[in-house]
Amino acid sequence: MREPTPWDRVFDLVSAATGDTIYMVGIATVLAALGGIPLGVLLHITSPTGLSPRPVLHRVLGVVVDIGRSLPFVVLLVLLGSVTRALVGTTIGPTAVIVPLTVGAIPFVGRLVQAALREVNASVVEAAITTGASRTRMVRSVLLREAGPALVAAIGVTAVTLIGYSAMAGVIGGGGLGDVAIRFGYQRNDTRMLWASVVALGALAWFTQLLFDRLARAIDRRRSALKI
Repeated sequence: MREPTPWDRVFDLVSAATGDTIYMVGIATVLAALGGIPLGVLLHITSPTGLSPRPVLHRVLGVVVDIGRSLPFVVLLVLLGSVTRALVGTTIGPTAVIVPLTVGAIPFVGRLVQAALREVNASVVEAAITTGASRTRMVRSVLLREAGPALVAAIGVTAVTLIGYSAMAGVIGGGGLGDVAIRFGYQRNDTRMLWASVVALGALAWFTQLLFDRLARAIDRRRSALKI
């Protein structure tokens, strides 16, 4: 019977894997926000009730986004293998996983942003229209500003989701806590390593959600204070 991994070794492996997970999820979250926020804005303003209705474009974007959201992440890992290899030179490791994480998260962020912008008070938008504000100014200074807390919360939800996705990437040697849980915990039947990885994943997800929740509340309070 295999001896359980010593606790000092468990700590070293889980600590390094946590760093890899933060690295891949952090970069993927930033890239997903950079791609998903403009996508969400475009989905909102081209909708039938948007600032610049474009029914055909809206439907096409909607179909593409829904298809992207429907793909299981493990399938996306396989589909983007050649693209990942072309971009980073390999399909394994934390850096390689950033590519499918980002591609999978952009449609997700887009829909969350669209939903957040839809909740902006119509009277605020109408007031901006009466002042003759341009579409660009309305998007930047009205829609995105008013939806600020909801947008931060949406990015937080995305980050937590990507933590789960990154764990799935451990199946193909993607690195991070999922890789440790599978290689050292499951395949070697090491309960200590398995549970240490699971606890670390849970703690990381909890802390990430807490961080974004507090940031969203801080932005909401600051916005309310400015209105007063």
